[in-house]
Amino acid sequence: MTEPNGKSLQEQFAPDNACFGCGPANPKGLRIRSFESPTQTPGQPIQYVATFIPEPQFEAFPGVLNGGICGALLDCHSNWAGCATMMAATGATTPPCTVTASFSVQLKRPTPTDAPVTITAWVSSLSDDKTSAVVEAKLESHGKVTATCKGTFVAVTQGHPAYHRW
Repeated sequence: MTEPNGKSLQEQFAPDNACFGCGPANPKGLRIRSFESPTQTPGQPIQYVATFIPEPQFEAFPGVLNGGICGALLDCHSNWAGCATMMAATGATTPPCTVTASFSVQLKRPTPTDAPVTITAWVSSLSDDKTSAVVEAKLESHGKVTATCKGTFVAVTQGHPAYHRW
């Protein structure tokens, strides 16, 4: 999968964010780049996609991506899918600062490091007040799902350490 042209959600809305998973300002991080999928299915939730190219320092053992790295990819990308959906649902021009309230990862099979990994996420439910989202996601390599995730992501308010981090 080729990434769409243009800036990712992270580059548009959080260029100074230093998060290990998704911060454009963290040169040692994973630096995932989340985009709205160019192909959407009518009547289905909007999907967000990211492509990650594994490097040897992220391996659990030769040729296999570390499970914690799989979790970080799913967590950060899901968070961005959640905040982008909240932003669209409220008509805001910037996303709310969101954090992970909970997430669960299922490692289905080893994730090879010999090819790019695709992460796809979508909101399966949005709270009535549009301040929390349940997001589902999958991680794929060589056309096979290697891990899945389901999590809750919430907008934070003033006083929380993550408030206005982007």
